[in-house]
Amino acid sequence: MKIRLFILFLCGVCCALKAQTLPEDLHLEIRNDTLFVTCNADELPRHVIVQAQDRANIYKRVLNDATDDLMEDHPADDIYNSIWNSYDVNPYRQPIDSIQDSIKIDCKGFVMPARGHITSKFGPRKYRYHYGTDIKVQTGDTILSSWDGQVRIVRYDPRGYGNYVVMRHPNGLETVYAHMSRVFVEENEHITAGEVIGLGGNTGRSTGSHLHYEIRYLGNAINSELLVDYPNFCMKDSVYTIVKHSTFYHQQQIKEMQQAKYITVKSGDNLSVLARRHGTSVSALCRMNGIKETSVIRIGQRLRVR
Repeated sequence: MKIRLFILFLCGVCCALKAQTLPEDLHLEIRNDTLFVTCNADELPRHVIVQAQDRANIYKRVLNDATDDLMEDHPADDIYNSIWNSYDVNPYRQPIDSIQDSIKIDCKGFVMPARGHITSKFGPRKYRYHYGTDIKVQTGDTILSSWDGQVRIVRYDPRGYGNYVVMRHPNGLETVYAHMSRVFVEENEHITAGEVIGLGGNTGRSTGSHLHYEIRYLGNAINSELLVDYPNFCMKDSVYTIVKHSTFYHQQQIKEMQQAKYITVKSGDNLSVLARRHGTSVSALCRMNGIKETSVIRIGQRLRVR
């Protein structure tokens, strides 16, 4: 069986495979900007390290044999009812109320996707909800798969995630890795825990280089800090029990945000005038907007009134 590696060929690239370990029938050929490597599939290692200048990048071997294990059933199909698409982070639309009250998740084998401190937590932002945990990384830092699994989505979202990957894992969880500068995996590819899936970056809706990391169950986001001990780069326990109403506590916050109403301050407005106009109190306005009763509001300022 023959396979080919399709690898971007960079100026100054040299392949870091030692001559004594090369398969006897190895053939290299460069056409345009692509390096083709052909040999017996059984003799080819899982990874190919390509060194460009002072950094090493890991490229994945792409199998073109239809009988390869990429054609196997997807992980956790019994949980996801065989739903598998490559464009929607949450194609399941599974209401929280329909999920079992208690579900045990096997967390063994976890690998931290990046070793950095948290720069932004899961939770409400001013006008939207932040469904992930932001981990500080530098552009070019390696991003790793948290568990064994299969890549469901590889996409670019210029107004949101930037370059991102969604993976499904046999334990029933899905993970999202966003804002990467480069992605090294392909849709439907089987990945092992700790394998490099891309490089940290600042793509999409991002104000600095970081990894936006999400953990989801049936499409519903979970605060990853419930599972992950971030200071020690490990899971808090080998088993996490999803307790419906405590794990998805944030659903009430999201509902309140969806019902929220905002206004733009106009000439003549003050807190008392706005409270009377919108049937609330000055103290409630201050609480919703994180301001004091003595605060001076400005024309053009946006305030929440409900």
